Amino acid sequence: MVPKISLVMGTRGSPLALAQAELLMVALASSHRKFGKTYTVETSVIRTSGDRYRYQSLSDIGGKGLFTKEIDEALLSGKIDLAVHSLKDVPTQIPGELEICCVLEREDPRDALIGNNLSTVMALPNGSRVGTSSPRRRAQLLYSRPDLNVIPIRGNVMTRINKLTTEEYDATLLAVAGLRRLESTQHISSVLTPDEMLPAAGQGAIGIICRKGDNRVFELLDSVNHKISTKCVTAERSLLASLGGSCNTPIAALAERMDNGDLHLRAMIADPDGLKLFSTERFGSFDDAKRIGQDAGEELYLMGGKDIIPN
Repeated sequence: MVPKISLVMGTRGSPLALAQAELLMVALASSHRKFGKTYTVETSVIRTSGDRYRYQSLSDIGGKGLFTKEIDEALLSGKIDLAVHSLKDVPTQIPGELEICCVLEREDPRDALIGNNLSTVMALPNGSRVGTSSPRRRAQLLYSRPDLNVIPIRGNVMTRINKLTTEEYDATLLAVAGLRRLESTQHISSVLTPDEMLPAAGQGAIGIICRKGDNRVFELLDSVNHKISTKCVTAERSLLASLGGSCNTPIAALAERMDNGDLHLRAMIADPDGLKLFSTERFGSFDDAKRIGQDAGEELYLMGGKDIIPN
């Protein structure tokens, strides 16, 4: 009898992170004929620096890499064999011994407006207090509505929603994907189109990171790796890498598969206060996803990004 292959999956301990880890397990159980017979996967909850300092601005404490640092270290040391992440939280530069080895089928990448049954951002009353700590959301809000009072807000999904009633916020923005995974879509006032609010690169996508050359993990994950989602986030992350912006830089990107099978990439970079916004788009073959992202990033840099990105 062939012994089972035992693997350890690392994840953060937030309700959303645990829900995403469960989605991976469900996907494996439904699509991998050997799962449960040949493989066993144990979950290891790892508290990250981003979790410990969840009430402080990410830009003040080191950026979104704080949500992956301790998990990366656990992978490199062999304590875990794979890590489940929201891809929008994964820096473009990860340790050289690691790689994104799988992307699950992407959820809705758009942002949701939460608060007072609002239909659009334009429907917000003049001077409304909107809670967000995302430079991307802040810049786009102020570009279209400079009258808004955009103020920081931190915490997990439900904490932010609860602050609309316990603190003086009129609205907030959250990812539709997270609300769906937490079965909390009843809080959505409206789903914003990419023209209203272009999403973060990788938003809605779950990425699994493993050690390079770990064939046990590659074989396990091959059946749930969604090729279209992988190509889309490749284009978006290539754009981020090309621009070289930090977590303080308002950058957005969304790549989608068109009906004819080609890739459509929309991207933008903005001044943090929404005073300037530069956007571009690309159409091309899915096989050229990385190059398309890089090319769009280079254009945005020349259009005005070089004056926005910190030196």
